[in-house]
Amino acid sequence: MKNKYYHLIEQTFEFPNDEFSIEDDSLQWYGIPLMDIIKQYGTPLRIFYLPKISQNIQRAKKMFNVAMAKADYEGNYGYCYCTKSSHFSFVLDEVLKQNVNLETSSAFDINLIETLYEEGKIDKEKFILCNGFKRPQYIENIQRLITNGFVNTMPILDNKFELDQLLKDFDQEFQIGIRIASEEEPKFDFYTSRLGIRYNDIIPYYLNGIKPLKNVKLKMLHFFINTGIKDTAYYWNELTKAVELYCELKQYCPELDSLNIGGGFPIQCSLDADFDYEYMAEEIVAQIKSICNHNHTLEPHKFTEFGSFTVGESGAMLYSIVNQKQQNDRELWNMIDSSFITTLPDTWAIDQRFIQLAVNNWDSEYQRVHLGGLTCDSEDFYNSEAHSNAVYLPKILPDREQYIGFFHCGAYQEALSGYGGIQHCLIPSPKMVLIDVDEEGEYYTKLFAKEQSYKAMLKILGY
Repeated sequence: MKNKYYHLIEQTFEFPNDEFSIEDDSLQWYGIPLMDIIKQYGTPLRIFYLPKISQNIQRAKKMFNVAMAKADYEGNYGYCYCTKSSHFSFVLDEVLKQNVNLETSSAFDINLIETLYEEGKIDKEKFILCNGFKRPQYIENIQRLITNGFVNTMPILDNKFELDQLLKDFDQEFQIGIRIASEEEPKFDFYTSRLGIRYNDIIPYYLNGIKPLKNVKLKMLHFFINTGIKDTAYYWNELTKAVELYCELKQYCPELDSLNIGGGFPIQCSLDADFDYEYMAEEIVAQIKSICNHNHTLEPHKFTEFGSFTVGESGAMLYSIVNQKQQNDRELWNMIDSSFITTLPDTWAIDQRFIQLAVNNWDSEYQRVHLGGLTCDSEDFYNSEAHSNAVYLPKILPDREQYIGFFHCGAYQEALSGYGGIQHCLIPSPKMVLIDVDEEGEYYTKLFAKEQSYKAMLKILGY
């Protein structure tokens, strides 16, 4: 009778695969025995497998360059990393090995850019695309970058008032982009993005507000789809509208030469996820070229902004099951040694699902469970997977530890949970461990941060 946890996973998914495998009854992730990591560092534990960051950047670059070669596309391709996805130094160090551009979102991002330059990790030729609504400090910091010779710093106008602020007491030459206020998905709470400038306003605004300026050149049109790149009628319709607008605007603005496709590739949230990345890259390139040819317009240089795709699949959270509670005839609760609200806030805030697997005891019978966090919040739980309305794990047995892992959670979680700050119910931030590979292909680990101490929390609280 095939009732073991391994049988369940093997029959449900194509397993093992390039990322996950089993050895000695325990899970390996990218060839790394996770039980060895747990034995060394304990749980709860956040880990990052750094080589995956470079692998995904290389993968996307290759896909778009191959697609452009197939289509005989005239423009260039620029990969941008969205720093907001993860600002950690180890992430930026890995990202910048691949010679990519950077996208910023707020004032302190510019301080981060300046620090990277001071440390010799970027030069002043790097494209710095400055998105987001720009308050005075952000404006001032962008001006400072331009003044200091960062020649490809490009503020992307979110509204028709930002340029006036950028020009105040500032007469240096610089380049800008304009963000389109794209239409949201039909099921969204409102029709049009709160960010960007309306389609119908962009050309009049350029003619009246930008073209007369001697020191400003409009170089980029930027459109962002909140749901990311998906093979849906909604996505292709928005892309078509954006490219048509690019072609029309270029008739009035010959220096316009770049189109920024915001909203990145998705990451796997389930082992059965099926997304044809190569097809989407080829179709995007083909559609842009076709529309430009139809309008007798030279194809633009193409930029993409990939945040989650860059760093998401490099991250994982490991927990131990500290107790099991039978709350009624149907609901069996496995309690973890941390909190979903504080360590995986997306599961709580937007019902995000991640790949969830047992780390050990794969040869044991499985059972359906709910996963509960340590806080006193009734919403601190995880009870379904992306592919299923249930969670299954090996049966809990007396005097036997059970560990579980959540995978592909390397983007946004620390920023949203306020890493290193005050956590709900004063649950401490977990240890953070980095995993890398040496020249011989052997993995090694490094402790980036210890578990947050009570003294650190009390100091923040004023004690």
